[in-house]
Amino acid sequence: MLEGISRIPSGCAISGIFSRSGARINGEPIIKSISVMHDRSNGLGGGFAAYGIYPEYKDYYALHIFHNDNAAKIKCEKFLEQHFDIVSAANIPTRKIPEITNEPLIWRYFATPLKTKLVSSQLDEREFTARCAFRINTDIDGSYVFSSGKNMGVFKAVGFPEDVGRFYRLEDYEGYCFTAHGRYPTNTPGWWGGAHPFALLDCTVVHNGEISSYDANRRAIEMYGYPCTLQTDTEVITYIIDYLRRRRGFSYEEICDIVAAPFWSEIDKMPPDKKALYEYYRAVFSQYLITGPFSILVGFEGGLMALNDRLKLRSMVVGNRGDVFYAASEEAAIRVIEPDVEGVYAPSGGEGVIVRLEPGAMRALRGEKA
Repeated sequence: MLEGISRIPSGCAISGIFSRSGARINGEPIIKSISVMHDRSNGLGGGFAAYGIYPEYKDYYALHIFHNDNAAKIKCEKFLEQHFDIVSAANIPTRKIPEITNEPLIWRYFATPLKTKLVSSQLDEREFTARCAFRINTDIDGSYVFSSGKNMGVFKAVGFPEDVGRFYRLEDYEGYCFTAHGRYPTNTPGWWGGAHPFALLDCTVVHNGEISSYDANRRAIEMYGYPCTLQTDTEVITYIIDYLRRRRGFSYEEICDIVAAPFWSEIDKMPPDKKALYEYYRAVFSQYLITGPFSILVGFEGGLMALNDRLKLRSMVVGNRGDVFYAASEEAAIRVIEPDVEGVYAPSGGEGVIVRLEPGAMRALRGEKA
């Protein structure tokens, strides 16, 4: 009788669908999946990440931006025009529904860095784009870049996730990967920018939990030019993963071993070669060790990663059916869209489960010849 009234200690819900073959999946199943876990949310945040949804603009960065008003929009667009060649700019399509209110101006820009700006910056285009997103979010009051990757996009708002999906007309999109999040905020207010997923370039994170290492992680990552302006742990997780992958060149398997490294007592029992490797991770990258309860889904170009904290303090199950991989906070959220899912299990604490597009599908995604 207290369902929907009492606080749920493990609140927040995550769900993900990934097609290894690159088959295009409609956005409707991910909405159905996350809606099963309605009572893990409280209406203060919901959102989705979708990959492979902009094939006609696959070579351009899809900048999804919230503007509080026209004055902020004009200022932001002036900055964009000074740094990017914008090939398309328009409102992101939405539908009016009573459950979603106080929406900002929600715009989408397909753009590529201006060659002159790129050359003078001496940066590669990904770093250039990331820094431009940071400048907008820190220097232009009233505008916030909430998605900045190629051939993918984040769609989020204040509301229950199933309502957010309907608001953004997610059923009109098709892609090879979708992730979803229903938020139950505990330390930060519910607002449009604070909903999950959090994103930088093609990296997106949905997160159930609360990391106790937030302050240490935040101080460490800010030293490398990642301004943490949102006061939320998921933002920090996103930047740590981007730093380790894009700047340091670690694989996602190695990232799991760094952010959810084994305890010293476990490392001491390892064979010498393996022990030396994990001692290196713990000694050199200790500031990126994430402690506290968490289960996360990390989307990236061509792949999806599922990871629990070392003690498995938050629930997550995974399974497969044919070439499609599923992950969610609850098994019911998988079976509602795939009743015949196979091999369902709960990954161990610190065990990363990583799936990727098949080689042919990845080449096709990038427009490369076989």
